[in-house]
Amino acid sequence: MPGGIHILPSDNTPEYHFCTDGMLKIRGRGLYKYKTEDVKQVLNWITEYLQNPAEITYVIIAFEYLNSLSTVILVSILRKLNEVILQSNKIVIQWYYEEDDEDMFERGEYISLSFDIPITIIPAYMLTSD
Repeated sequence: MPGGIHILPSDNTPEYHFCTDGMLKIRGRGLYKYKTEDVKQVLNWITEYLQNPAEITYVIIAFEYLNSLSTVILVSILRKLNEVILQSNKIVIQWYYEEDDEDMFERGEYISLSFDIPITIIPAYMLTSD
């Protein structure tokens, strides 16, 4: 089982904080212009994690902004993580959005419905800090 991974955010990329106990957080700004090394690191970590995932994997997603490439990257991550279900484990995905940000609300709904990924969409004021 791999150790956790923590990639700090930049002005254009989100923070990834994934722990082997099944708590995975992605938050910040998704303004990727091209796939970066951090995306490769995250996907590689998930591949290792899937060899022995936690009984319940919790995924917290809280984006301030998400461009189209970042959406593609996020869908790749979520699809890969959704494989825990194939192992008879559970995944809980929570998508936080600012109440006045209809675009982020709709983006979460779209990803959930289009790719058959179970996502609970929650107003950001309900997000508790670490």
